[in-house]
Amino acid sequence: MDTGHLSSAALMLSGAAGVVIPARVADALELHPLSARAMTETRAGLGGTYAALGAFALLSGSAGAQRAVGAAWLGAGVVRLAGLRLDRPKTDPAFWAYLAAELGFGSAAMVKARKRR
Repeated sequence: MDTGHLSSAALMLSGAAGVVIPARVADALELHPLSARAMTETRAGLGGTYAALGAFALLSGSAGAQRAVGAAWLGAGVVRLAGLRLDRPKTDPAFWAYLAAELGFGSAAMVKARKRR
C-alpha cells in the first residue's frame, strides 16, 4: 500500500472507529458526550465524515480525492497547532501522536495527489 492509500485508509479507519465505538473515540480525545445527541454527533462528525472521505479516496483513486484527504488531515494538524497557542491544552503522548499522524498522513496524501496529476 502506497502512502496516499495509507493516508486514505487511516482516515477511513479513524472514521469507522468514530461510528462503531464513539464513546471510546470521544474519551480518547477528552470529549465527554453527555447525551444521546452528543453520541450521534460524535458518530457523524468524527465517524461518518472521515470514513466516507477516506473510503471514497480509496475507491476512486482520483488525485482530487487524495487532495481532499490531505487537506482534511493537514487542516486538523494546523488547527491542533493553533490550539496549542490559543487554548493551551494539557498535552500527553496521544496529543503529539495525533499531531504527527495528521501532519504525516496529510503530507503523504498531498504528495501522492501531486504524482497523480
